[in-house]
Amino acid sequence: MHGPASAFSSVILFALTASLFLSQPVRAADDFEPRVQKSADNKSLPYRLFKPKDYDANKKYPLVIFFHGAGERGDDNQRQVGNGVEIFARAENQAKNPCFIFAPQCPAGKQWVDVPWADDGEVQPAEPSEPMKLAIEAIDAIQKEFSIDADRLYVTGLSMGGFGTWDLITRFPDRFAAAVPICGGGDEKQAAKIAKLPIWAFHGAIDNVVKPIRSRNMIQALREAGGQPGHTEYPSVGHFSWGLAYNEPELMPWLFAQHRGK
Repeated sequence: MHGPASAFSSVILFALTASLFLSQPVRAADDFEPRVQKSADNKSLPYRLFKPKDYDANKKYPLVIFFHGAGERGDDNQRQVGNGVEIFARAENQAKNPCFIFAPQCPAGKQWVDVPWADDGEVQPAEPSEPMKLAIEAIDAIQKEFSIDADRLYVTGLSMGGFGTWDLITRFPDRFAAAVPICGGGDEKQAAKIAKLPIWAFHGAIDNVVKPIRSRNMIQALREAGGQPGHTEYPSVGHFSWGLAYNEPELMPWLFAQHRGK
């Protein structure tokens, strides 16, 4: 399998891990450089970029792409940093896995992918949403500006960002090294495109915002297409599953071990 498929078996473990997530020191938005991506037609998308300490242009660095949830939408270019993405910037993680982190902010009233979140399934729109188009342009620009390892682009997101994660990798199935969608959903008919991509999906078993069946169906479709995705579903956990997911001890080693095509 591409990733472990274990799940916690008790509410006690959930409480302990959630407590750990909330008590860990986090990086302020100021540790991420504020930027704005502007399109040729004068559309703009605010984002934050974390650069590894002692960046050396002669070395190649992974890029982590993080899509936030609906609650972090806006134009302050701060709210999207501090609900999961900061874990990748922690000193202990950067010491082991120095990387760039791209954290765009979706405007209020917009979505990373224009589909309903509460449905049992979806049909992927023909075109990316406007915020997603701008995010893709920003990724391209970052790769041109900095020494990014094109074989180590990692995509993750939670809730609305989980939908964005599934959307992006199915639109560009050969571009990324691995994906970690959390409490999101995608179009199962697109799963065959990403069957070979290392994926580890997470969801809470009693999530009443995004139904657990959304992750289950994507995982089943991937397996039917010959894939071996990881799938962790937390019993007795609702929508707040990212605190557990990002603190899985095996997640970081697994993610940063992935290289495109291997």
